[in-house]
Amino acid sequence: MKSNSKVIKLTGNSYAVLALLEQFGESTSYDIKQAIELSIQNFWPVPHTTAYEEPARLAAAGYLSVRQEEEGRRRRFYSLTEKGHEALAAWAADPEVAPPQLREEAILKVFAGGPPGPLADARRAWHEAKREELSAMLREVGESGDSSLTASERTLLTGVGYHQKMLELMDLLMEERDPT
Repeated sequence: MKSNSKVIKLTGNSYAVLALLEQFGESTSYDIKQAIELSIQNFWPVPHTTAYEEPARLAAAGYLSVRQEEEGRRRRFYSLTEKGHEALAAWAADPEVAPPQLREEAILKVFAGGPPGPLADARRAWHEAKREELSAMLREVGESGDSSLTASERTLLTGVGYHQKMLELMDLLMEERDPT
């Protein structure tokens, strides 16, 4: 039997959409956008358009199914197909990962000659607020009473730790070297 789906290259953003649909179930593009903002945006920034363009691309390739409302706004609801589940599981199990990227404008500005103190102070405040936001989310997720860590708890713990380390880095950035 010949498939009508086209062959596409799956990207990190493709797998992000597949993972969100696996976690949250059938969703509209707007639902996917909201889920991105509340979850993976904290560790995997994606362009706003990903929630609208990527599901259609994945559906055309057979990784997602689409159900459209008959009336009203005629929204499209996306869900994983068996092919989508299999691709996500294979990707998630593959131990090969791309090197991490650090894009920190405050550090770039210091490199360009900017004053470390005010830059680090501003960035410290942001990292403190983000650490507290993720800690609150972690407390909320952890109220399930389950003794084993969920995927959400693991990623939130990573986020809290990341922002704690970035706070330490900002302190390092402001240290003055002893000229002796």
